Amino acid sequence: MPYVFLFIFGLVVGSFMNVIALRYDGERFVADPAVIGGRSHCPHCGTTLRWYELVPVVSFVVQGRRCRHCQAAIGWQYPAVELVSALIVTFVPAFLFSIADTTAPVIVLSVIWVVIFEILLLVAYIDLRLGIIPDELNLALGVLGVFLLIEIGGFFGLANHSFFGSFAPAFGYQGSLWLNHLAAALGATAFFALLVGITRGRGMGLGDVKLAAPLGLIFGWPDIGMLVVVAFVSGALVGVGLIAARRRTMKGSIPFGPFLVGAAAVTFFAGFPIVRAYFDLVAR
Repeated sequence: MPYVFLFIFGLVVGSFMNVIALRYDGERFVADPAVIGGRSHCPHCGTTLRWYELVPVVSFVVQGRRCRHCQAAIGWQYPAVELVSALIVTFVPAFLFSIADTTAPVIVLSVIWVVIFEILLLVAYIDLRLGIIPDELNLALGVLGVFLLIEIGGFFGLANHSFFGSFAPAFGYQGSLWLNHLAAALGATAFFALLVGITRGRGMGLGDVKLAAPLGLIFGWPDIGMLVVVAFVSGALVGVGLIAARRRTMKGSIPFGPFLVGAAAVTFFAGFPIVRAYFDLVAR
């Protein structure tokens, strides 16, 4: 039952994420009252929506994907974001409790990680929509990274403070918790900044460089290495697919933020199984 309530709460949070992402215009602060305030309305006819037209996912299905007033089509991004948010709020705590040695600290850690992934969801959505990553979201992720490291403080049951578990030392320096994560943040930032310099900003934007810093702080080494590799591989595959489908040209570009966000989820949930599979393959 707790996970049912978490799922419903996640749907509500996802509805709010939709409001922020769709109202944000790149000129104002993400939390500006003009962005998060005011009643929800149809983007086509401007009609203020009643509460029963705003029930996450349910209203979308019941109304047949259309506005009750003007019959304009409602985008699939609304239920998609709500469902992803619900999955975050439900499965992040479930996963952390499944791998932790203790109980009490995991409650706090679960809250921190849920907020991290909700912000990353917002980052991906805004980057897809506008091609930018708000600085305030990167700053919020950095602050959460600091809180995460303070809370870990030896209480968390992840070996070497890594989602690679016992395989983490095989990838080199572990050191202290803070030095490890600070080094990962600096290394990831330097790597992305180098790519921006080499491509003169055509291959990657400064927003991606700024996002790399808090991701490195949050995940540490060697986890950030997997995150970057997964992001580039998935980005390349999607790019090739879009070119093959003639949806993009060789000179076109696609936002890289969503791939970093997706890679963060892969590293979080599947980092250990992937590394274990790799070492099993090498050992054969």
